[in-house]
Amino acid sequence: MQHQAGTNARKFAKSPRREMTDGEQLLWQKLRGEQLGFKFRRQHPLGSYVADFACLAPRLIVEIDGSQHAQQQAYDAKRDAFFRQHGFDVMRFPANLAFVDLQSMVEAIYNRLMELTALAPIPAFPQRVKEQENQPQPQPQRGNAPEPLPVSLPTP
Repeated sequence: MQHQAGTNARKFAKSPRREMTDGEQLLWQKLRGEQLGFKFRRQHPLGSYVADFACLAPRLIVEIDGSQHAQQQAYDAKRDAFFRQHGFDVMRFPANLAFVDLQSMVEAIYNRLMELTALAPIPAFPQRVKEQENQPQPQPQRGNAPEPLPVSLPTP
């Protein structure tokens, strides 16, 4: 699954974007537009679930939990397990934290992004130039000096 969402999740994701809670709106103002150096999506559908905020690279889900989450802990655990199965790290914050200490919330998200970035593997690019440098160069035989390269000197 490459960030694909079910049809129902896509339909469901559109309405919460228009109806974000006040806490989600406050946090979105800090996450949007790559202000932290990472692109976030809000109400992003993944599988049959919708994440409040998702950063696809590095893979981080940020969830804002309102009071209803106290009654749905089993459902939240199932969602978190699904996200983690697909390579995402999940952070959960209580909804009132955005009003009480938004700055520490944003700092925690930023710090986790930096940790995930440090853990991400660096792609291995072909080392053709270095391979050629490490190859033994043929040595000229005694008495057989290499031909000089043609050089054009400026005339005085």
